[in-house]
Order: sequence, then C-alpha cells, then structure tokens
Amino acid sequence: QVQLVESGGGLAQVGGSLTLSCAASGLTFNRYTIAWFRQAPRKEREFVAAIRWSNHMYYRDSVKGRFTISRENAKNTATLQMNSLRPEDTAVYYCAADRNGILSSIRDSNTYDYWGQGTQVTVSS
Repeated sequence: QVQLVESGGGLAQVGGSLTLSCAASGLTFNRYTIAWFRQAPRKEREFVAAIRWSNHMYYRDSVKGRFTISRENAKNTATLQMNSLRPEDTAVYYCAADRNGILSSIRDSNTYDYWGQGTQVTVSS
C-alpha cells in the first residue's frame, strides 16, 4: 500500500520560510517523479515543483528562485524549501508521485498515481 505523508505546513509571515516534507512508503521511491501541487480556496489545483528520478527539477514560474525541491532516496523523502513567502502562496500543498516520469506531462496533476493528504500553508502579512 502506497502512502505519501506531508508535514511541515503552518503559518508564516510574508518574507518568511517553511519547509515541507513528503515521506513515502510502499513504492520504489527512486523510480518515481515526486511533485508538489497546491490548491487555494476556490481555485484549481496547480503545479508547484517536481523532481525526477534523475534529480532534474522543474518549477512554476512564480516560485522560481524562492522554492527548492529536493529528494533523499535513501530515506524515501522529498522536501520543498519555501523562502520569501508571499500571501499568494497560501494553499493546501500536496505531495504526489508518478511512476512514468513523462516530461511533457510533469505539470499535469492527472499524470500522478499517488497523492498525500495535504498540508496547509498560510502566509500572513
């Protein structure tokens, strides 16, 4: 049984930082693309960042230079370091895993096979 469990969300001030973690079990972690998506109230879920098995990383434009995705295969974990937070970063953040790793669909939530339950990130001014 595959499980993805996010942690590290919470309340941050504008300009502050948070670190999200995704702990995976029940899958061969180093073969999966791991991504972070987010969903704000009354908005659609959107791609934030992804890291392939090759360690190539991909980001949405609005988080480039502020967020960093990483993975530690030996611990079956992925991390999203979020700096210089803005109010528009407020959302529920989800970790997702994709076995196929097709580059052309890496930003498409429908690509992903497994999802975590989400963790709330709130950025206040």
